[in-house]
Amino acid sequence: MRSPIVLVPACVNPVGAHAAHTAQFKYVAAVADGARCAPLIIPALGAATDFDALLDLADGILLTGSPSNVHAGLYGQAVLDPALPLDAARDATTLPLIRAAIARGIPLLAICRGFQEVNVALGGTLHQSVHSVAGMSDHREHKGHTMEKQYAPIHRVLLEPGGVLARTLAGADQIMVNSLHGQGLDRLAPGLAIEARADDGLVEAYRVRDATGFTLAVQWHPEWKLMDNPDSLRLLQAFGDACRHYKNTRTT
Repeated sequence: MRSPIVLVPACVNPVGAHAAHTAQFKYVAAVADGARCAPLIIPALGAATDFDALLDLADGILLTGSPSNVHAGLYGQAVLDPALPLDAARDATTLPLIRAAIARGIPLLAICRGFQEVNVALGGTLHQSVHSVAGMSDHREHKGHTMEKQYAPIHRVLLEPGGVLARTLAGADQIMVNSLHGQGLDRLAPGLAIEARADDGLVEAYRVRDATGFTLAVQWHPEWKLMDNPDSLRLLQAFGDACRHYKNTRTT
């Protein structure tokens, strides 16, 4: 019996002198080792993407983090800092993919940029600079630190009692997470339910309330050193179980 197939949408980045479709190793490994599914990297082709063909193959979707930001024009704002990286091809691929996947009930796990993409795809908005918002903490990583220190757990998130995330994490009421993002969720999209907040009130996890499949988004990076973090491993295992259930019950 084949493993569930999990689509991993690529970013567009320069590799040498040429643009390339890229996906970081740690996300692909999280699908293979944590969720125990078969990762399938899909190119960021925007409107040229055959979404129905891809979703006919998919048993799940993992939306990765990225250094790039979701374009502010997609939620009705001007870009405040043009020096920050954007990825229009990824935006044009993931946003329609998200809406189509949720409509089909395909399991979805969204991480960091992916967390922001789902909110924008469903009609929400973002803070373009969380650290500039009164009362908010600075959630960015320190660029001068080693990768180990950048990805180390640095603040807690408080889980909603009885929520999907709390149940997935064996009834925990809080966990420690890493923090490597300058942007963050501002207005929650209609139909989303908060699953966790940071101490400053920033939403750190949510689910799609009426989705027929597993649909969870987190602002932190559970894929980092996944096998050494029991909370992260439980999250990826729950996603993988949802993908297996979808595969076994799908009718197409």
